[in-house]
Amino acid sequence: MTVDFQCLMAIDPQCMIQYQEPLKNHTTFKIGGKADVLLTPGSIEGIAMAVELCRKAELPYVILGNGSNVLVTDKGFRGAVIKVSEPFNRVSIEGTEMVAEAGILLSRLANEAKEASLAGLAFASGIPGTLGGAIFMNAGAYGGEMKDVVTWVEALTPEGDIIRLTPEAMQFGYRTSIVKSKGYIVLRCGMTLQKSKKETIQSEMDDYTMRRKSKQPLELPSAGSTFKRPEGHFAGQLIEMAGLRGLRYGDAQVSQKHCGFVVNRGQATCEDVLMLIGIIQKVVFDHAQVKLAREVQIIGE
Repeated sequence: MTVDFQCLMAIDPQCMIQYQEPLKNHTTFKIGGKADVLLTPGSIEGIAMAVELCRKAELPYVILGNGSNVLVTDKGFRGAVIKVSEPFNRVSIEGTEMVAEAGILLSRLANEAKEASLAGLAFASGIPGTLGGAIFMNAGAYGGEMKDVVTWVEALTPEGDIIRLTPEAMQFGYRTSIVKSKGYIVLRCGMTLQKSKKETIQSEMDDYTMRRKSKQPLELPSAGSTFKRPEGHFAGQLIEMAGLRGLRYGDAQVSQKHCGFVVNRGQATCEDVLMLIGIIQKVVFDHAQVKLAREVQIIGE
């Protein structure tokens, strides 16, 4: 490591610097090798400076949120992982407008909206990611998506410029956005919600929680839905129809509860998961002539 990251502390005293940090401790899949360095900034200035230090030293870097939609390779990441999470989580509300920083968890964001009697984010209450990650991939559930509420996004470009993007400029699509295609880093965003009764929003959130608990394997580590939804189909349904429910490779398994999830039975490696994904894709294609595209992002060597 040729970069002295200690200088970050001068402008961002909250920034945490960890060397040779196992990334399995920072992903919901609980899989992955070590990062050369893990930086957890506490401010926009800290994020911008961390990126600048990496760029000047030509050190590879990658952005991580809550690690809920990623699979880290067994060899880990050679370079810097910049984790945009707590304490980068401030939120403010004025009328029906909400402004929040990228590190806030979606569950907390949805709760803050509910407490202010604002509807529109209940769908996100059970998504285990951060706001930044949700905007990056236009996260959605139960008919709602981030693009439905976002009015502007402030992002850091790879060149170090801070830009503000309109919903049109965001180019939101199914599990994608310009942030993903251009390698931008979400810093914060504005959202427009609707006035509603707190009780109504709570009952909507309770309904989604009940549905999640009954249908998703929340008791085991996973990265959420493993595959994107193929047009005209449901990935989980195709996998089940191909007879793959419960299929294991090492400690990676097609969930018994929901076939759209690959879960970690305890000691699964990245290689186990990738082998199982490959088997699923081949068998489903042979069975239904449908190509399953991976939704989970891969980080590392």
